[in-house]
Order: sequence, then C-alpha cells, then structure tokens
Amino acid sequence: MAEKAVRDAVREGRLLEERVRKELRGQRLHTQYGLNPWGRVHAITKKPMSWHDHIEEAADATFLNVIHHAALEPTKKYPEPQTESQKIGWNTTPLIHMDRTDRRLYFPHQKTDITK
Repeated sequence: MAEKAVRDAVREGRLLEERVRKELRGQRLHTQYGLNPWGRVHAITKKPMSWHDHIEEAADATFLNVIHHAALEPTKKYPEPQTESQKIGWNTTPLIHMDRTDRRLYFPHQKTDITK
C-alpha cells in the first residue's frame, strides 16, 4: 500500500505562496464600467404614478448608438461570421432568381386523387 506524502508547514506555505502569486498575476483592476454592447437589451417599464416619468433626460448620442447596435442581429453587426456555427445560414440570399414558371427548376406540390 502506498503511503501518502506528509506535508509539513513549510511546504504548505510555499504552495500557498505560489498559488497567491499565480492568482495576482491574472488579476486586473477595472475602474471604467459601461454597458455590455454584446448583450441583449431589455426594456424595463417605469413605475406608475412615479415622478421620474415627468423628468426628461438628455440622452447621449453615443449611448443610444451602442444600445441600438447591441439589439441588432449578427448579420447586421458584423461583415462576416464570428464563429463556426454562425457560418451556417449566414448568407440567406438565393444564388439565382427563382422563376416559378420554369418547370425545369420548380417542382410544386401536386395533389392527386389519392392524396386528396
């Protein structure tokens, strides 16, 4: 049977020191906060009978642009797909114009006496 390695206080201290050093290396202090432009925007209604409804706030043009840009679908946000799964269905325009009078390329559903 294999014996467990006994950890002493010095070894525990070194492991803790290494762990703290690695955690501090990856931390960044963020001081500027803002709206996430990639998230969905949900409208929240105001409270009825509130005096806040009567105050008009001057909306910043850049803030409104960020809000409207975040609500767009991906094909209008980006010129090309950002992920592999977005490639499927990215181009929705047909490659050729469909002529419904041309029987070579158009096969509509036809009903017969049996299927009726």
